[in-house]
Amino acid sequence: MKLDPRTKLYMILIVSAVVLMSATTPFLWGLRILMTLIPVILLIIEKRYSSAFGFTFLYLAALVLTFAFLSEDSNSFFKTFLTGYSGIVVQFLPCLITAWYVVRTTKIGEFMSSMQKMHVPDGITIALAVVMRFFPTIKEEYSSISDAMKMRGISLGGGNAAKMIEYRMIPLLFSCVNIGDELSAAAITRGLGGKVKRTSVEELRLRFADWILITVFTSVAVIFVVFKYFL
Repeated sequence: MKLDPRTKLYMILIVSAVVLMSATTPFLWGLRILMTLIPVILLIIEKRYSSAFGFTFLYLAALVLTFAFLSEDSNSFFKTFLTGYSGIVVQFLPCLITAWYVVRTTKIGEFMSSMQKMHVPDGITIALAVVMRFFPTIKEEYSSISDAMKMRGISLGGGNAAKMIEYRMIPLLFSCVNIGDELSAAAITRGLGGKVKRTSVEELRLRFADWILITVFTSVAVIFVVFKYFL
């Protein structure tokens, strides 16, 4: 399913607005869960099964722990801590799932073209484009460092925990600095931020699926606000 980047950004905006409002009734919780499941389904459609099932398991586990411990009257520190931690996960994981879907399924060219159509300043556009490429690149770099450490026999076991932190984190920190510089240089090389209007080979338009998702997310947000503050 090919979605317009503007639709994806709208999804992030609506989900972020909804999670800032607390769900106080089962109906509101149902709306929030429905809004969370939509990007998970989109990840499955994009054949990113590991991300979809990982997020689903984490979200369901946090939901179960939150409601299970909230129904019990206990002064246990462990239960209080676990309830608070699970509540934070339930509160903010929908935003993380939606943002992960957007980052993993949006090309930089499409993103830049959509931001230009919305007349967003180049400073904001370039910063967001660099961030979108930064985290996936860091993930790949960390995987490469992990493979190198495994080849050298450095792991948590065998008393090498200190070496594992040293040999993984220091190269990763240097990689973060280098990757940031390289992405900034690549943005300048491509003429981003220049005075000439940027062209793009990507032809963006809102399709039927985009309008369906925009309608669904708008309806869920409006219903959530009405039932929470006016009914």
